[in-house]
Amino acid sequence: MAERPVPEAIAHLDLATIPDVGARQAIRALLTLVEELAAEVQALRTDNQQLRDELARLKGGSGRPTIPRGKSAGGSTDYSSEQERRPAPKPWQKRGKQDRVRIDRTERLAVDPATLPSDAEFKGYETVVVQDLVLHTDTVAFELEVWYSASERRSYRAQRPAGYDAGTFGPHLRALVLTLAYGGGMSERKILELVEGAGIAVSAGTLSNLLTESRAAFATEARAVLEAGLGSGPWQHLDDTTTRVNGDGQYCQILCNPLYTAYQTTPKKDRLTVIDVLRGGRPRAYRFDREADRHLEWLGVSATARAKLTAIPREQALDEATLTALLAGPARSLGPQQQHAVREALALAAYLADPSWPVVRALVCDDAPQFRAVTEELALCWIHEGRHYKKLTPYLPQHRAALASILEQFWEYYRELLVYREHPTPEDRARLDAGFDALFGTVTGYRLLDQRLALTRDKKPELLLVLQHPELPLHNNPAELGARQRVRKRDVSFGPRSLAGSSAWDTFMTLAATTRKLGLDFAAYLRDRFTRAGQIPSLADLITARAPHLALGSSWAPA
Repeated sequence: MAERPVPEAIAHLDLATIPDVGARQAIRALLTLVEELAAEVQALRTDNQQLRDELARLKGGSGRPTIPRGKSAGGSTDYSSEQERRPAPKPWQKRGKQDRVRIDRTERLAVDPATLPSDAEFKGYETVVVQDLVLHTDTVAFELEVWYSASERRSYRAQRPAGYDAGTFGPHLRALVLTLAYGGGMSERKILELVEGAGIAVSAGTLSNLLTESRAAFATEARAVLEAGLGSGPWQHLDDTTTRVNGDGQYCQILCNPLYTAYQTTPKKDRLTVIDVLRGGRPRAYRFDREADRHLEWLGVSATARAKLTAIPREQALDEATLTALLAGPARSLGPQQQHAVREALALAAYLADPSWPVVRALVCDDAPQFRAVTEELALCWIHEGRHYKKLTPYLPQHRAALASILEQFWEYYRELLVYREHPTPEDRARLDAGFDALFGTVTGYRLLDQRLALTRDKKPELLLVLQHPELPLHNNPAELGARQRVRKRDVSFGPRSLAGSSAWDTFMTLAATTRKLGLDFAAYLRDRFTRAGQIPSLADLITARAPHLALGSSWAPA
């Protein structure tokens, strides 16, 4: 439905030209009311259309066709900030590929002498590189020697080569299907069509097993990747996206930094889950100490409720069963929310006190509540913050101009922070600190925009943590890109149908993303592991070896 045009008298109204202060304030209030009513009308139109569509479907018809996002007449839903936040792009130059191509064989070609004139002279060779990829079967029939010992009453058989000793499919095929599924995002059905077309006789069920049966061997390395990644630097990116396991809604947690990406599927996404993710999915542990006291107070648990926790021993490691039994004592009168707060506080204290596992000093994430108070410091994503402004849809031209001005200043300030990260100085730190207050303390007269500016101003410590630690990124794009990979996998394959499948998704997506960040070929890595060639070192060792370069210039004091 088309939006009603703004009357000319209002569209060209300049409040600054009205000398009477009372009249100016009254007109500003009326403009705000018009803006709010326009937003309410638009929301009602949307709800009304949804009800019409649903009624039409219930009557056996069809509702209004689904229009792709960003194409609706009511305005764009594209909240991307790529153009605003990035400096002017450099001129594009085609990148040469000869230095990246590995020559597998050289074939020398001669000119047919019968075509040459009598005075032709040989001038050497011209090299032309042609890339090709050959996909064909390599089915081997192993004839194993069999010996029998009558005295021992047992047979002796020759051993198959490494990589060929597990089942009836070789290491190259197993590496291929895993690469296509988790590195390339192909569905099982399309992988099956591909390998069958190449001449492999395999059933759909067997192919599904090939995609999950190897997870146990690789899960150990994926866990080592997570531990090494957590220990490689004081800060980590974290984000989540919805996923499904056998049709049930769950969440995929993406934890990463420049050296690795780890995926963990969880039933929930609350603060306890975040602590579980940072602990690598190990069984929950609890500890009642001063850190737990501080967190209980931060959560608003009253002194009266905390007094009922005297039966819980302090400064001791507790497991799930023990804490459950203790909470069934004097603390049983606590409400469900209070009991959950107790578990959360004690779980956080146990995580921070664990000497055997790396503790994250700062999270780079969005402003979802579950990320708060888990780590020592929190760095919020500027791009997420910018999306809040781009979601505003002012009706009046004056308010549109005010929003455009604020957005322009927002991204200009962001680019100044980027410059500061490269060359931090105390003078620039003070200037940017004051500039933040000036920008987000602006009063525009557009109430929704002013409320948004105030909300951003309240997040100043988290948005400007980069002034204390210039090595911190200003956005959470790496985790979002990791989430996008999971979304694409989910769109193609819907979701795993079992816990084993969910574990395989997490394991192999972790290894695929990490090998990419380490500059390794995922397929070559898989073949190396299947054949036990040992040519590619442990991924965790590679992360640990490169960690000093990541932490170079770190402004964090030793933990």
